[in-house]
Amino acid sequence: MSDDKPKVQEIRQSENRFLGSDIFESGKYVFSARNGRGSVTEAARDVPVYHECDVLVVGGGPAGTAAALAAARTGADVVVMERYNHLGGLSTGGVVIWIDRMTDWSGNLVIKGFAEEVLARLPDEGKAGPDRALWGRRDDALAKYWRLRTSAFHGIVTWAPTIDPERLKLTSQEMLIEAGVRIVYHSWAAVPVVEDGAVKGVIFESKEGRQALMAKVTVDCTGDGDVFARAGAGFETDIEEGDVHHSMNTGFMLGGVDMQTWLDFRLNDEKGFSEINQLGRETLGFFQAPYVSWRDDIALFLGPRQSGLSALNVDDMTEVEIRSHRFMQAHCEFFRRHAPGFQNAYMLLSAPQLGVRHTRRLGGLGRIERGQWSSGQALPDEVGVSPSMSPKFPVISVPYSALVPARLNGLLAAGRHVSCDANSHGFMREIPQCWLTGHAAGAAAGVAANRGVHARDVDIAELQATLRKQGVYIRDAAEAPARALDAPVAG
Repeated sequence: MSDDKPKVQEIRQSENRFLGSDIFESGKYVFSARNGRGSVTEAARDVPVYHECDVLVVGGGPAGTAAALAAARTGADVVVMERYNHLGGLSTGGVVIWIDRMTDWSGNLVIKGFAEEVLARLPDEGKAGPDRALWGRRDDALAKYWRLRTSAFHGIVTWAPTIDPERLKLTSQEMLIEAGVRIVYHSWAAVPVVEDGAVKGVIFESKEGRQALMAKVTVDCTGDGDVFARAGAGFETDIEEGDVHHSMNTGFMLGGVDMQTWLDFRLNDEKGFSEINQLGRETLGFFQAPYVSWRDDIALFLGPRQSGLSALNVDDMTEVEIRSHRFMQAHCEFFRRHAPGFQNAYMLLSAPQLGVRHTRRLGGLGRIERGQWSSGQALPDEVGVSPSMSPKFPVISVPYSALVPARLNGLLAAGRHVSCDANSHGFMREIPQCWLTGHAAGAAAGVAANRGVHARDVDIAELQATLRKQGVYIRDAAEAPARALDAPVAG
């Protein structure tokens, strides 16, 4: 851990920021600045074509997995390319195993389709969360119980389960194989192939060297917009340095804990819990309290969150990884000494994937904006519905135009880099919303490839019918703006 004193900012809940958190800033780096100068010339060469397909999904995270399955179910020939050895992205390799809210404030499941199916296919021992009958309940005791288990907010019980990342890896993989998707692991897309203003595929690197993978439609699910940025599409990078939604960390898990003892302590001894937090900040500087997992003997840490560093800068990314591994050891030792239920804790796993929340956002034909939150209106090109940030707002319509580049054919974008403003990005980056936009983009790519049209020219009615057939919740454009909070809970 760096020995300089970090600057700590406490970010409180508001209607624009759902999560309260400490954000840490530190300008001191382990390594000195790089000293590279000048450039070298890379010789031109022919690149062999590895494969040709209808739909290429670049990135096998939550959005990419959903996109690949949705596209395959339209009958398209689909390939998903993933740089790691598993699917699921941050929800598995990033140990972001707390899946955020999928219900509205009345308890209705609104993020469905792939999201609902993949969670339903997890065995009971691979997920934890409130029973369906409790979704939308506003009982104080229930809300207090589930708030500590990451499934109640604003006094309302929601569906926001925690999951076993290994189960999700396997389930996601098998769903794609069953659907006929070709999976290409250990491969990193390097450069898009662009001809006449359209993406035709990508050149990628693997242990076999440099090869090309060609497609009628490419879906950028890299999370950072690597494909659309390098292909020349417009994008935004504006961030608030002190916002949790724009910070980074490597998540980790501690095993050998007794979470029930810890939760009882946190619930019944507010003074003691506050003292541990204060001691942790004073002792460690960078500090993060644990979350529950899908098991009572495993604690999840999604921090400490660090700002002022970029996931598009390799030195910054390296710095975050170095700090995070040090944080893991320091937190394990601190909690063993001071926290009830952690006396036998040990370091179980640090995430193999860096916890990135924001880099680029697509410059799309349309976008999701803060001014839209209050209307609740179903947009004409709605391809999904997101829960809102608080009960003050109705659900939020996700338009197809937010997945389509303003100026680029042959490409769609899904996941945390969809077209939206900085405030809306706070929830559109979450795992369920990535499943939602991935599902929409994959279905659209399949329709476009099958019809032989550009993705921007896909018939919206056909796309919406395809998505509904695949289980996605989509409203009619004329549907009433919002359900009342006391509306009946969907069965």
